[in-house]
Amino acid sequence: MRILGIDPGTATVGYGVVERLATRGGARLVECGILRTRPRDVLPRRLELIHDGLRELIERHHPDVVAVEGIFYGTNVRTTVVLGHARGVILLAAAQAGVAVAEYSPAVVKKTVVGRGGALKPQVGYMVAKLLQLRTAPQPADAADAVAVALTHLLTARRNGATA
Repeated sequence: MRILGIDPGTATVGYGVVERLATRGGARLVECGILRTRPRDVLPRRLELIHDGLRELIERHHPDVVAVEGIFYGTNVRTTVVLGHARGVILLAAAQAGVAVAEYSPAVVKKTVVGRGGALKPQVGYMVAKLLQLRTAPQPADAADAVAVALTHLLTARRNGATA
């Protein structure tokens, strides 16, 4: 089972590919990183770059599931709406590739990986490293967050008896 976790954004999209190990019941990190758009580009161009980047990741890794972090509702409505556009093209790329999508709120990701929904980014990175037996947390933090989303799907599916 291979999961592509996504931490959406319009400037930086974190991604992490995690694979379940059949022998030990654990997981391993296949790849993680970020997709970055240029701040000077207009929104439609940024969304196109995100969509194309996601399609390339899906084609390269053939995930069984794309797990996407939900929107954190802040006080800035414009930021929330723009982030919704980014999530839309991410969901579209998965749908076009015929890959199942799972969505998790930021609080659920933190609660699943760290043990509390209000965890800070460094705590998430630390626990990602521990769970995957890495020497250090994935960098940058957006990549670590995306790996945490993938792990959330893996751990949640395992708890619910589903095949993750």
